Parts: sequence; structure tokens; C-alpha cells
Amino acid sequence: MPSAELPPAPGRVRVDGHERQDLDAGWRVAACEPDACASPAEAGGLDWIPAAVPGTAAGALREAGLWDFGDERDFDAEDWWFRTEFEAAPAAAEELVLLRLDGVATVHEVFLNGVRIGAGESMFAAAAIDVGAALREGRNELAIRCLALAPRLGTRRKPRARWRTKLVDNRLRFHRTMLLGRCPGFAPRPAAVGPWRPVWIERRRVLAVAGLQLRTRCEGSDGVLAVAATVRGMGGFEVSAADVVVSGAGDAEGALAVSAGADSAVELRGEVRVPDAPRWWPHTHGEPALHTVRLRVAGEEGEVGIDAGRVGFRALAAGAGTAHDVLRDGIDLHVNGVRVFARGAVWTPDDFVGMAPDRERLRAALERVRDAGMNMVRVPGTAAYESPDFHDLSDELGILVWQDFMFANLDYPLADEDFRATVEIEAAEALAAVAGRPSLAVVCGNSEVEQQVAMLGLDPAIGRGELFGELLPGALKRSGADAIYVPSAPSGGERPFRPDRGVANYYGVGGYRRPLTDARLAGVRFAAECLAFANVPDQAGVEAILPGAPADVVVHHPRWKAGVPRDAGTGWDFDDVRDHYLRELFAVDPAELRRTDHDRYLGLSRAVSAEAMSAVFGEWRRAASPCGGALVLWLRDLMPGAGWGLVDHAGVAKRPLLALGEILAPTAVWLTDEGLSGVAVHVANDGPEPLAATLRVALYADGERRVGEAREELALDPHATVERDLEAMLGRFADASWAYRFGPPAQDVIVASLEADGNAVSQSFHFPAGYPRTAYSASELGLVATATDDGETVTVSLKSDRLIFGLQVSGDGLIAKRVPSSLEPGHARQATLRHASTAGQVGRISVDALNMKDRVSLKVEG
Repeated sequence: MPSAELPPAPGRVRVDGHERQDLDAGWRVAACEPDACASPAEAGGLDWIPAAVPGTAAGALREAGLWDFGDERDFDAEDWWFRTEFEAAPAAAEELVLLRLDGVATVHEVFLNGVRIGAGESMFAAAAIDVGAALREGRNELAIRCLALAPRLGTRRKPRARWRTKLVDNRLRFHRTMLLGRCPGFAPRPAAVGPWRPVWIERRRVLAVAGLQLRTRCEGSDGVLAVAATVRGMGGFEVSAADVVVSGAGDAEGALAVSAGADSAVELRGEVRVPDAPRWWPHTHGEPALHTVRLRVAGEEGEVGIDAGRVGFRALAAGAGTAHDVLRDGIDLHVNGVRVFARGAVWTPDDFVGMAPDRERLRAALERVRDAGMNMVRVPGTAAYESPDFHDLSDELGILVWQDFMFANLDYPLADEDFRATVEIEAAEALAAVAGRPSLAVVCGNSEVEQQVAMLGLDPAIGRGELFGELLPGALKRSGADAIYVPSAPSGGERPFRPDRGVANYYGVGGYRRPLTDARLAGVRFAAECLAFANVPDQAGVEAILPGAPADVVVHHPRWKAGVPRDAGTGWDFDDVRDHYLRELFAVDPAELRRTDHDRYLGLSRAVSAEAMSAVFGEWRRAASPCGGALVLWLRDLMPGAGWGLVDHAGVAKRPLLALGEILAPTAVWLTDEGLSGVAVHVANDGPEPLAATLRVALYADGERRVGEAREELALDPHATVERDLEAMLGRFADASWAYRFGPPAQDVIVASLEADGNAVSQSFHFPAGYPRTAYSASELGLVATATDDGETVTVSLKSDRLIFGLQVSGDGLIAKRVPSSLEPGHARQATLRHASTAGQVGRISVDALNMKDRVSLKVEG
């Protein structure tokens, strides 16, 4: 069973003259009882249906209408066969033909023309099999058997676990596969089964690349690229010289030293300096400048080019000084010497069922992250390593990546020699795919292992051990990746779950139902996860929970509850968490409101998550805050319903994401309640250019009558945040926070605006006496709205005489991009929505608000 070495980052390496044949057509899939069919011939009589590859068994059944969320099918309980036919000639002279499998979930066998040619036991392992002699002229048949995982979980194996978790079946600790889809409390199914990564034929000629490393560093204003490559000549090609060319944001080239390596390989080594190289920045702080890299390898027979992808030059540090200790001080990220408040979300697979979103779907998802003012995503240890397209787009869009190794909660059996060998290969391949990328910022050993151990009353050090304390950080060091290592999330301090040390998973506001003031009291240094709420989707997302019966979709319907996360073994779920804050923030009885006015209950539920998240991020983004960043759990729902996602399962933004887009924007203004010290006004200018703008504050009584106003001309340096005392701006005491309470509040809403050229760049609202409770008709509010469509974006212009709170703007075929949370009396704002498809036709726009009795319908002008 001959094989060949893989390039460390196959998605980035393209060699001139090599051919790639994607085997992505004609696939079919069938299921059978475990071990009922041991060969493709025995499986021929099964019931076959079309399948997409890359993809999964669940994805195929979903497309065929044979499975949907709510179905109880256990994909781990059956064997799954995938097969296709393709045309590919045997290897020609001086040609190497490889069958490439970039990932198959999980235990599997591979058959070519009825002959078993390969096998694997890890979802995260790629394979390259020499099939040059096994291919035949004309049609070939490829079959992949994914063996049932459930029977293998019943086998007792050593070493025994030192602790147990309720997250998943503890026997999964021996198997390298994704935990999402196997977590009863929040992701019970479907389990990923099948060739979820591309399957393809590669024909190598003249020159084979067996290894390639591109590592960058900054020296003064220059960028330096270090290149290390291992190549092999084929068919008599002898390497005599090589060089590297850098082009794009900066141009340079340099020669590479050529030397003999092991096993007839040739080593290429060298550096090239790019003078005055533009730096790569997260998008919130500058341009993510990229440089294209191409190697040229020469021999007597000619020259071979190697496209090696793109790199960026950036300096990265965990804190401001060399004494900074991540396990003590958390992450206070500095990029190119500038402090970056890292904000974003925990990434979930964008197609949780099929597990193979295309590049454009990934681009849309990551652009949504960027447009919401977020600059980091975390790929968590419960999920799967992401594709080269994901990382290419993160580089391009300026989004930092926190990359977990795929370990979570379990006591992994490193003493098992086969398991150790599998992990060592996995770590090397995973790091090779991301090392050298400018977007890579953090590499984390696992999710919640140290916390799991500590919360069981054991010594947290047991949870680190050799795997997370030595093996994985050692692999990171050898890879040369410029990234911060965190052994576990959370970790640091005497107990890893204390938020004021190291890296935290912060659920004080959220699961633990602490008041919003706990966000400051907790002293969070960096939140690798936070703010888990059962976030209610928009109306279309609600109706998707039970298609065809929208009237039956109520909060306590079983299908609704199936989409609400819960901690295993508890008597509550995250609907209850949201209801707690609904009672605290809006002073309503959630149960009674749900009984008497279900639609308003949903509307307030959407708003309460948004208000809570905005308040917490306002606390953490302050210049005086010790917090270096926070990632919301999580970005996208895995199934229809009120999940943790800021985006629903169909990719539509929920209200909290739109609200966070206001407070997390690179240029933003926001307000914080300082109690007896009044109200503070904060302004951030994260961008690379100075900001000249007007800061305006206005106070209103009865939601309409202005009782105070002040302005200040601001000249803000790049990457700067400032704070102002609202009453100092007014020049008088106004009891702005209504903390002294000498009488009724003199104002019920405070508005802070950052304005340029007469338009609001950013705006924030504070309600010292509580959120508005009285509803008015649109005419009483004096709402005037118009909508125009330029073919890509629908812009809705809005203005009202009175305060409008909890604004919602929607339309069929449209996805909200930016919608202000409220409207200041007498001041115009705009909402923008994009077409869901290029062929989208817009009928009418709907405008609604929490303090508006009726819904306004607008005709869209072309």
C-alpha cells in the first residue's frame, strides 16, 4: 500500500504541471447494519441515494428529504457506504498519481476497483495513497466504507479515565472525531459521518513538494520572509537553483540555498527582505495587507514554479511587555505594537449537517463577522479543523483566528501508543495548515479540560499533563508559528474558572444569572467564551422550527425546546436564563407575558439578549477595563431554534448581532452607568487614521422633549479610546444616572452621538429610569420612512418625532446588515439590508418597534 508524503498545507501549494482531478460528482450513499457488508460487492444491493462529496451521510439524507432536525436517527449506529465512478488513466512514465482524501469521518476503509487500498481511524487525518498502478483505463470505481462508531464505543479500553464528563459519551476519548453532533445538551445530532473533506486525484510530475514552510517577521519597517522547502525531482529532474518572489502589497525576491536532504530529497532554504512592507492588521485597526509568494525551482530541463499562497507581515504579542504572563494576566493582544481589543464569537461549522460549505458561503459568513465589528473567531475543541478556504478568507478579511486543537472535557489516553501517534500526526498537520498565516493569533490545547477537572474537586494540574503541557506546545514551537499558546480554555489562577486571572469562560452574565454589573465586578481578563443566551431568531427563523405550522411554534413546543441549549443533568435551560434577564431588565413577568401576548414576548426576548450583550461589551471595551477581549458563545446555530447563535441556522443575523455591530464597530460611541458618578461617554477610534468628529449628548424627557444637550469637537488619534463625563460636558449636575433620586428622573433617555458631516457615525442610548414601556401608533410617534433599492442593498431612511425603541426592519428576500437599535427624536438614521440572492425581488419592507403598536409597510423604490 504505497503512500507519499503530503505537503504540510495542501490547500496553499500549487506546482506548475501538476494536475488535480476533484472526485466530486456521481457519488451515492447507502447504509447497512454494522459489518453487514465487508466489500463493495456485498454492498451493491443496498438502497443507494445521491450524495454530495465532500459531505456527510446526514447531508445526503437531508437533500433527499429522508432526514431533518428532530429525527432521531443515530448515524453512528450504522455502516455507511459511499461510492462513485470516474475516469482516470494509470500513471504515465515518470508520473506519480495519488488518491488524496483530505478527511473522512471517522473509522473507514477505502476501496479502488474492489480492492482495499487504505484505512483510517481519525476524522482529522488526511491521506495520500499511490494509485498509479491500481487505476485502469476507462471507468474506475472508488468506494469508502465508514464503519459504525457505536459498537466500537462498547469495547473496554485502557487506560481508564481519571474523571468523567456529562458533555459527551466518555468513551469517545479514544476516537478522534468531532464532538458536536454527539453532545446531548446542545448538539445531540447529526454526527458527522462520511468524506467531509475533498477527495481528489493528484498527478505529480517533474517536481514533488514534500514540505513547505513560510514564516514571516518584522524588522523595523521591513518584512522578512523565511522559506524552508523540501522537494524531490522526478524523472531525472535535478534541482540546481531556486529563488522566491514576493509580490502584491510589497515586491522583493531572493535566492534560496540548495542542499541535499534525506532520501534523495533537496532542501531549499533562504530569506527575502521586503523593504517598507505594509503590515497586516485586523480589519478593525487597519488594512490586512497580503503578499503573494511564488518559488521558482530550476534544473537543466527547465524551471518549475510553485504557488505558495499569501503571507502577511505582522508582529504579535500577548501583552504590552515581556513580563506579561498569559496564565496570570490573560491575553492583552498587541498587533504591530498596538493594543487590540479582541472581540468576536466562537465559530461553529457553517454547514453543520453537510460539513462542506463552499468558499462563497464561507466568505458570506466571515464578512458577516467583519461587518459586525468583530475581529476574532475561535474554532473550538468540540468542532473540527477548518478548511484552507476558511483560513485564506480570514487572512484576506483581517479576522484573527483562535485555533483550538480538537480536544474538550475528556481524559484523553495519551499512554495508548496508537493514540499518541495519531495525535502527534494530527498536531503537526493542523499546525502546518495555519502556521505562518497572519490571522493566526492563539493556539489552545483544549476546551474546558482543566475546568472539568477543577469543578470535580480534583487538582487542575491533572487536566494539563503531558498532552497539553508538553506535547502540543512542543509541536507549536517546532512549527515556527507566531501564535500565543493557551493550554486550556479556561485556564490560569488558583482555579481555572476564576475570571480575574488568565483566560476565562465567563457566564456570570448569562448562565449564572448575575446582574449586569458583574461584568465589571468579575475583573475579566479575557473571555474565550461568554454571554450564552437562547437568542430568539426573527419570525422566519421561528417558523423554520416547525415548517408548515407557524401558528404552533410557541416557546414550550417540543420542537422549540429541541433547539434550546441546556447543560446536561440540569432542571433548567437557556430559555430560563433569558427569561431571568427579561424580568430584571424589562420588569415583566415572562410566564404571564408568554401566556397573554406571545408575539410581544418574542420581541422583548430578542431585545433583552441584545441589551445585555451590548451592556457587557460596553463595560469590557472601556479604556479603564482590564479586559483584553471576549468571544460570544457562539456565532451560528447548529439547528433551527433559539440557540446560542448570534446568527440563526439559515445564516440570518439575530438582533444581538445587529446590536453588537453598533458597539463593536471600529469607530463607536457608547454609554456606561457609573452610579453616583453619573454617566460616562466613551469614544473609540480603532482605525489607522485620526478621527475628527463632533461628540454630541442629548437628554430627553417623555421620550420627546429635549431637556439638555452639549457638544464637543473631538480630534482622536489613531487606535485611541477616550472617556468623558456627561455632566461635565453639560456643565451642570443632572443626576444623569438617576442614582441620587431626589425626585422623579429629569430625563428618561440619554443619547450620545458621534457625528461627521452632520451624520451620525455611531450612536448609543441609555435609559436611566428603565426601558420604555408605553407603546404608540406610528402616527403618534411621527415616523417617516422610505426605502430605496440599488440592486445590491436596500436602504431604509427613518426619522421620528418621538423616541423609537427596539427598532426592527425586515423584508422578504432581504438579510439585515445594519439596523439601529433605536431612533433619537428628530434625527434621521438609516438601516441597510442586503439581498439574499442576486436574483432577489423585494416586495415590501416592514418597520416595527417595541414601543410601536402597529407595523409600517413600505414600498421599495428602485
